[in-house]
Amino acid sequence: MRVKGQTRRRKLKRIAIRAGKIIACAGCGAVLALLVLGINSLNDKPDLDLWHTVKLKEEFTASNPEDTFDEYLKLEERLFAELEREVYDRTGAAEGVSINRYERGSRSDPVRWSRNWNRSYELAPDTASGKPEAAVLLIHGLSDSPYSLRPIGERLQAGGAYVLGLRVPGHGTVPAALTRTKWQDMAAAVELAMRHLQERSGGRPLYVVGYSNGGALAVQYALSALENSELPRPDGIVLISPEIGVSKMASGFIWQERVGRLLGLKKLAWTSVNPEYDPFKYNSFPANAGNLAHELTTVNREKVAALAEAGTLDDLPPVIAFQSAVDATVSVTALVSDLFARLPANHHELVVFDLNRNPVVGALLSGDPKDEIGLVLGDPTRAFEFTVLTNASAMDERVVVRSWAPGQGAYVQADTGMRWPPRIYSLSHVALPFPGDDPLYGSVGKAESAGFQIGAAALRGEKGVLRIPAQEVLRQRWNPFYPYLERRVLERFGLVGTGESSSAPGASEGGRDRPPEDGGQP
Repeated sequence: MRVKGQTRRRKLKRIAIRAGKIIACAGCGAVLALLVLGINSLNDKPDLDLWHTVKLKEEFTASNPEDTFDEYLKLEERLFAELEREVYDRTGAAEGVSINRYERGSRSDPVRWSRNWNRSYELAPDTASGKPEAAVLLIHGLSDSPYSLRPIGERLQAGGAYVLGLRVPGHGTVPAALTRTKWQDMAAAVELAMRHLQERSGGRPLYVVGYSNGGALAVQYALSALENSELPRPDGIVLISPEIGVSKMASGFIWQERVGRLLGLKKLAWTSVNPEYDPFKYNSFPANAGNLAHELTTVNREKVAALAEAGTLDDLPPVIAFQSAVDATVSVTALVSDLFARLPANHHELVVFDLNRNPVVGALLSGDPKDEIGLVLGDPTRAFEFTVLTNASAMDERVVVRSWAPGQGAYVQADTGMRWPPRIYSLSHVALPFPGDDPLYGSVGKAESAGFQIGAAALRGEKGVLRIPAQEVLRQRWNPFYPYLERRVLERFGLVGTGESSSAPGASEGGRDRPPEDGGQP
């Protein structure tokens, strides 16, 4: 009996081992199948074109011998000559109605404009003294071009500022350029531009305006200037939709690219491949761009934390940031936790454009950022001013400004003279720097290039028909409250009352109201 029992146990053990192997194999097979499906899904993109694969050799990198901005501009001249030879000469002239920016004569051809805004530019002021009132560096966002800060740049010039719009390396040419660019290349170009701007400033204050990834570069530069006395220190920083935190998915983009390289699947180097219909922005987005954004925000977060612990952030110049309460590109929470919450008191301010609080609109929305706003207001240690542009009341689409002083729970309210336009429920990451009459991204006026206004496009029809993703067509492209942003920037730079606004009627100060009894919640 004892022998039979041992035999039975050995059989059961063998069966269990075999079953375990089968389950393990099945599990590995399931994982492998999911991996194959995932790779196949990532590789299921339109075919790559010339502008996704061409390698331009004249792009600036941190290891380049150029050590002045004038040399940077000469290199840029050679880069655009190379772009002409390697891309435009090979694609030829547009036939019929084309919206491909890489075909000469198309509706999206950048040279149709009075200036090719893909390139760096300098705007000198026309002042009575011949000297600028201030000097300002403009740093655009990832996949953008210097065009994205054109409106505020021209307004600052009219106000007496010397303006430098930097073309950040990897931009303004072909999306393929961003498959190789590193954030260190971008940071090196910013340093050259700031040294050049200091030479042109005539001893006047230096300021930096950074949009999206340009905001991250502005912060990186300002932090580096705290540690390196040889770098010109800015006297103030403006951040617009700043890239302080990005999705955790961005950290995986480098693995997507590596797997693609290992398997010879070139499309895996891209998170999206779209028609290039925008003359001043790439519509396709490489995985490397997402990875460099992740690296840059990580470097900034760690440096801010280290300098805060060392007490060095006291010397950071005043920062004002403009941010949409809803943003599909950058993290609003990170802007607060990784930057503003760590800043000591020094006239720092966070301005949030709330979504439309109309209850009919609210019933259609999937989320509500009010909790995040409440968290900011609930922090008694908050050392920065907090401002929200929001509805005057639930049933009133007039927009008011509510401002909370550092550490305060009650606000001061002012009328803006503006209201929510029909059929707009919120702003977006890409909307903030553009007025409604912008010739490319606005909704009124006429396209300067005799092309078309992307911001006015509202095409309707059956799903799955357009080559352009529907979410891009419907995304809000211009800021109905841009006059407020413009005025606040001019105030920060001491240029109030000079020049004329280039956009729609501005915000009026209105009367100051007492805070309601709700304790100051928007």
